[in-house]
Amino acid sequence: MRKTLTLAALLAASVSNYALAEGKTIAVSWKTFQEERWKTDEAAIKSAVEAAGNTYISTDAQGSAQKQAADIEGLISQKPDVILVVAFDSDAILPSIQAISNAGIKSIAYDVQFEDPNALYITFDNVGVGRIIAEEIQKVKPEGNYAFIKGDKGDPNATFLFQGMMEVLKDGLDSGKIVNVCETFTDGWKPDNAQKNMEQCLTSTDNKVDAVLSENDGMASGVVAALEAQGMAGIPVGGQDGDLAAINRVALGTQTVSVWKNATDLGVTAAAAAIALADGVAMDQIEGVGKFSGGKNGVEMNSILLAPTPITKSNIDVAISAGHISKEQACAGVAAGTVAACD
Repeated sequence: MRKTLTLAALLAASVSNYALAEGKTIAVSWKTFQEERWKTDEAAIKSAVEAAGNTYISTDAQGSAQKQAADIEGLISQKPDVILVVAFDSDAILPSIQAISNAGIKSIAYDVQFEDPNALYITFDNVGVGRIIAEEIQKVKPEGNYAFIKGDKGDPNATFLFQGMMEVLKDGLDSGKIVNVCETFTDGWKPDNAQKNMEQCLTSTDNKVDAVLSENDGMASGVVAALEAQGMAGIPVGGQDGDLAAINRVALGTQTVSVWKNATDLGVTAAAAAIALADGVAMDQIEGVGKFSGGKNGVEMNSILLAPTPITKSNIDVAISAGHISKEQACAGVAAGTVAACD
């Protein structure tokens, strides 16, 4: 059973939980700051933690499982009340999570799942994100040759996203209306690796690709670069994260959808939950918590899953109105009369 928080429930949770604890230390072990979105997450968490009278500390693993293990060891030595972990490798991180528990510290799997029943898992519904990407691509290209540029193999979100895509596309794939011509994982979710994967896909198919389902916006930038080099810019491309450049690509027509996972909402939710845990509130008593057992090993975890928002040409104004992106940023280079939000 999974729960999705409405924004109203999110705000209620944050307000009620902030009053609980003060003078606690909340730590975060980030897997990398290379991707734009993590800076937004951190700003939300840090602001919420400090506004409640608590201390925020963090480390950046710089895309290394080994460094993240060392980072967590260092955080444990500082005796925080809660450690949020954005895992670089969900399997390799497990001994570190056990060390957190052994030290009497609470843990939160932030956005990236690691399967430990003692941790609280907070993320967006990533299977749902995969469904949305596939649905939006299928609306504009209901049949043809599809390429799938997946995220890092060590990140379970790559599998969750692909699972959602396959749920939507199953009938089309079974009937032969949709053909999976390329499917590859992308090391580190890096745009340059995604570009290389897309270039190899185009070479192997003699450019016979009709749509690309990329699992995040950073990789979509690499995909679009590969397509542009072959004069194919404008074929449907999916992505997620609501990166500012991606929303501009949506407006320009080189990306079809960016599924926006409002990182500020996620950060506020996680901060509120961390403060509650620091004050001794049981995980299953935190606002919005349900059960999740969709990982590869089926470990049941307490979880909070937020609902994402697809951004397409028709609703770019949603991201602008929310203050996520300015009209100038979203509409840069867009021809007059082509996008309603840009007029």
